[in-house]
Amino acid sequence: QVHVVESGGGLVQAGGSLRLSCTASVRTFSSYAVAWFRQAPGKEREFVAAVSRTGGWTDYSDSVKGRFTISKDNAKNMVFLQMNNLKPEDTAVYYCATTDRIFSGPSTRQYDYWGQGTQVTVSS
Repeated sequence: QVHVVESGGGLVQAGGSLRLSCTASVRTFSSYAVAWFRQAPGKEREFVAAVSRTGGWTDYSDSVKGRFTISKDNAKNMVFLQMNNLKPEDTAVYYCATTDRIFSGPSTRQYDYWGQGTQVTVSS
């Protein structure tokens, strides 16, 4: 059983920054791609960012491109989501997800293991 744990959420004013962290209980983290999704009240879960197994490839949703940065540290089994210039519309529960499938991308169906989520609230 793979356990995924997120941390780093909180309350921040618009224009501020937060860094989310994610770790997974796997032996070879370099075999896993990781993504962040978010879900606001009354809305579907949406893709935010993804990073490849090696950390050499990243992808972002248009809504966060240029403001958020995803990074992966395989030696520490950690993935980070640096969120800058936060906006009230970024308010959501943020979920970390991972998979050891060969192909992964922006769909929730492509990830097998999920964390419980961490709340991010951006006040205006």
